[in-house]
Amino acid sequence: MKMQLLAITALIAVTAIWGSTFIVVQNAISEMPVMDFLAIRFTVAAIVLFLWRPRCLKSMTLRGWVRSILIGISLCLGFITQTYGLQYTSAAVSGFITGMFVVITPLISWLLLRREISLSIWVAVALATIGLGFLSLKGWSIGAGELLTFLCAIFFAFHIVSLGEWAVKYDAYGVALIQIGVVAIISMVAAIPDGITLPPSITVWGAVILTAIFASAVGFLVQTWAQTIISPSRAAITLTMEPVFAGIFAVFIGGEQLTLRLIAGAVLVLSAMLITSRRAEPHLRTLEP
Repeated sequence: MKMQLLAITALIAVTAIWGSTFIVVQNAISEMPVMDFLAIRFTVAAIVLFLWRPRCLKSMTLRGWVRSILIGISLCLGFITQTYGLQYTSAAVSGFITGMFVVITPLISWLLLRREISLSIWVAVALATIGLGFLSLKGWSIGAGELLTFLCAIFFAFHIVSLGEWAVKYDAYGVALIQIGVVAIISMVAAIPDGITLPPSITVWGAVILTAIFASAVGFLVQTWAQTIISPSRAAITLTMEPVFAGIFAVFIGGEQLTLRLIAGAVLVLSAMLITSRRAEPHLRTLEP
């Protein structure tokens, strides 16, 4: 129980980091292409992780490599579909649809892995989804942007489920490094046809370093470790704290107005968090080499 609370607390800290980077990333990609920014960000993150523990990959088996690469592919596809979806829909709608991974994650766990989902988790999922709606939605339409972003939510859900299923079987640090490396390579390949654009200013370089080290290297390392302890459904609900922190930073740093709608959304997401942290949920795994 104590380890689960520690894992949830660590994930909340990560969502605070991710939520704080929305404004930073938005400003950075206004000065350089999105895929170039992602390529440099994740390349720096992979280099930092590798230099910190260069021997971490020696213990990885072939199966571990394959599974970590698949985890990285799902994460990268989530970033790419979300990024291109943002070209056709608003950031608010994108935030809500992306957050739908909170619903998709337990469904995938149940359908593919036959994991039983408790009633309290489904109640928390419903509260978190409604809370996301309050935090994000001001209008609604269905088009290419919304469909791309829904694919993003599916890829992120697969990322959460696969982490929960596989990360516990291997060195969490190695899994984190490989998945970040995969995102870096795919992003670099996608950016190469138009030429790689380096950050044009110190401010953008600062955004790259901030997001590479804290949001990527530290963030995904913590998520990988945490998901060796808590279930994918619980992790998905915890990760919905990201838009809550994004809203807090938008109000206190970005100058947005604090409204009853934002407060209601934050309260609902926090309520979902309290439900999931109140009672330990078994995180059963069958270890294999």
